[in-house]
Amino acid sequence: MNVTKAELIITAGNSSQFPQTEVTEIAFAGKSNVGKSSLINSLLNRKALARTSSQPGKTQTINFYNVQDIMNFVDLPGYGYAKVSKVQRENWGKLIEGYLSDRHALSKVVLLIDIRHAPSENDKLMYNWIAHYHKNVIVVATKADKLKRSQVNKHLAVIKKDLDLQAKDELIAFSATTKQGKDELWNLLSMENTR
Repeated sequence: MNVTKAELIITAGNSSQFPQTEVTEIAFAGKSNVGKSSLINSLLNRKALARTSSQPGKTQTINFYNVQDIMNFVDLPGYGYAKVSKVQRENWGKLIEGYLSDRHALSKVVLLIDIRHAPSENDKLMYNWIAHYHKNVIVVATKADKLKRSQVNKHLAVIKKDLDLQAKDELIAFSATTKQGKDELWNLLSMENTR
């Protein structure tokens, strides 16, 4: 998709702040520092619409981005980051769970996994949750440029096996730096929006 309009609608710290929109929402989930903001910026052809940081746990709100007035991208706070307080982690958990289970506009959750590492227990829990509510899951293996090309398929195989991906699920190697996987992911998201 050639994106000419993309803007931040709201950063929501609680469910009362979620936008009342009729458009389809696609959420991006993954552990802290997996590259959600970089992926969103890459898909939207922006350098810094979604704020990136080398400091894990930077996104502490649910951020809604209008895309072409036809869908919203939703950047969820990263999970599994130990250096925030237990109370803060619990609050994020409730916020994310409330959004994922109650949001009628939500049509797809894209799960991001760092291609360099085997999926964590939190990744497996998130995959199982998404698979329970959605008939097919899109898993994006980020930071593919950090591996040699010859290593990519081996690492994808580990993710596929550890998450126990189903035949109907999609697994894409992605790099925000080289744009590898960008068109493939957009094709899947565009199909989702036309259903």
